[in-house]
Amino acid sequence: MQVEILTKEDLKQFKAELVQELKDAFGGNAKPQNKEWLKSNEVRKLLGISPGTLQNLRINGTITYSKVGGMMYYRYQDIMKLLEKGGAK
Repeated sequence: MQVEILTKEDLKQFKAELVQELKDAFGGNAKPQNKEWLKSNEVRKLLGISPGTLQNLRINGTITYSKVGGMMYYRYQDIMKLLEKGGAK
């Protein structure tokens, strides 16, 4: 059996990596890249905007969306294009 010695620095690095993975998994700054359609709250988090600002972006045609029932959905690709152009903020 091989013994491996861990230092305090090793444990600190492990802790930092674990905390970052948990944040990513539970929505810290996670970007839902694997989803084609995003809900309004996901778009607001991604763009860092308020519900009113998102509504204004819909009204003035800056952002496209689809409405299904009472829910608004946005294509992830459209949001990324908006970010690249710098049109959200």
